Amino acid sequence: MFKILFTLTLLSALAWGQPTITTPPVNPRADLMPISPLRSNAVGGGVRIKDLGFIEGARANQLTGFGVVLGLNNTGDKDTVYSKQAIANLLQQYGLTVPATSVSSKNAAAVMVTASLPAFAKSGSRIDVNVMSMGDSTSLTGGTLIQTPLVGADGRVYAVAQGPVNNNAFSLGTDNAAVTKNHPTAGALIGGALVEKEVQATLIRDGEVKIVLNAADFTLTARMAEAIRAQSQRLGGAGWFAAAQDGNSVRVTVPDQFRAAPIDFIAQLQAITVVPDSKARVVMNERTGTIVATSRVKVLSCAIAHGNIYLAVNKSPEVSQPGPMAEVGATTTVPRDVANVTERGGGLNVFPELPTVQEVSQALNSLGATPRDMMTIFHMLKAAEALQAELIIK
Repeated sequence: MFKILFTLTLLSALAWGQPTITTPPVNPRADLMPISPLRSNAVGGGVRIKDLGFIEGARANQLTGFGVVLGLNNTGDKDTVYSKQAIANLLQQYGLTVPATSVSSKNAAAVMVTASLPAFAKSGSRIDVNVMSMGDSTSLTGGTLIQTPLVGADGRVYAVAQGPVNNNAFSLGTDNAAVTKNHPTAGALIGGALVEKEVQATLIRDGEVKIVLNAADFTLTARMAEAIRAQSQRLGGAGWFAAAQDGNSVRVTVPDQFRAAPIDFIAQLQAITVVPDSKARVVMNERTGTIVATSRVKVLSCAIAHGNIYLAVNKSPEVSQPGPMAEVGATTTVPRDVANVTERGGGLNVFPELPTVQEVSQALNSLGATPRDMMTIFHMLKAAEALQAELIIK
């Protein structure tokens, strides 16, 4: 009897602990939601909205100022009118009246100071500044920037910069031989400016938040609006209306429950992930020989033949002088230059359609082409309309 009672109790306990399985309600509009045909073209995984754009109103502001760097080791301005006037004005602030024409100091340099005031920077915050020589100063290494007001586009002072200049550079040598590292006539002050005036930012206008993309793209704005609406349905927050306004911005209506705490809403909004789309582009820098191609680059079936011409010039000057005991004549140097031209290149190579950037790179590498050769090949492919990508030259 005890065993039967124990068994019944155990079965009841197990039955009581079983979770209740309910079938989620079927969304009546699920079959009407279009499966975006653009998703099949998506590249990579999801990226947060905060990494793809910014909230309108949360922007930085550019600041500029004119200042003087002191303490240079005879590497300052030599004879510039504005540097003399700047030093004279600086001395006048401390009660010393000195004519600008009588100022002569190689230990000072007139500089232009620039900075970027971040959004929501508060009074007392520190920001980085850049310093650049305006005159004929040869180096700002070891100098100190004297108190310099930084003004915005409206002419108001928003920050004040002061401190030692850091540039990790030097310039040593004589008139005939010199050694220079980095760029000695420019430098930076890390945290060298104090914010004096705040810039008020308006994030919500007419109950809406606008997301501005870093790069305009209609596909991305459509996907972003769709992702925000899907996130709204998942969280059960009615009122998350999102719509792509154009190819560069998305309007999002702030729900009523977030009107009192818009920052929480923006934080959740920026955490939503979107699958971005990339354009087919080939970016080339002819100065450095750098080539960057996106994964969308495609080359149609074509034939390529590429050859190089190498020019080698050997200089072997000969000295011509008159014979011994000659009464006339002079010793002269006669140039003897020999130029050799060598042309290297293969035959005509036929390539099938290359749908991926990996296949494009393998095909070009098989030709033995250098980066600069590849630039020429990309130019010719674009001219032949075989390169299905935008060609950008920096």
